[in-house]
Amino acid sequence: MELIITYYVIVNLFSCFLMGLDKRNAALGQRRIKERTFFLLCWMLGSMGALFGMYIFRHKTKHCSFKYGIPIIFLINIITMISIMHLMPQFS
Repeated sequence: MELIITYYVIVNLFSCFLMGLDKRNAALGQRRIKERTFFLLCWMLGSMGALFGMYIFRHKTKHCSFKYGIPIIFLINIITMISIMHLMPQFS
């Protein structure tokens, strides 16, 4: 169980960090992070970090795919995490 929680924290911190890095790169005219990278991280349970990053850094909040897609994936992530935690005691 600790491994799952550690993974969840790390992937969300990384998602938030990348959102901030992409905002910085956009402001400096440097190479950007692909949108599919953000969505891949979200599907890997990193949507909470991406969502926080969107609003903390005010980045990609006007893109419909991010504005609606990330919260929907976040809800799916919540359901997934609840399911995983519900099943875990059976494996102990």
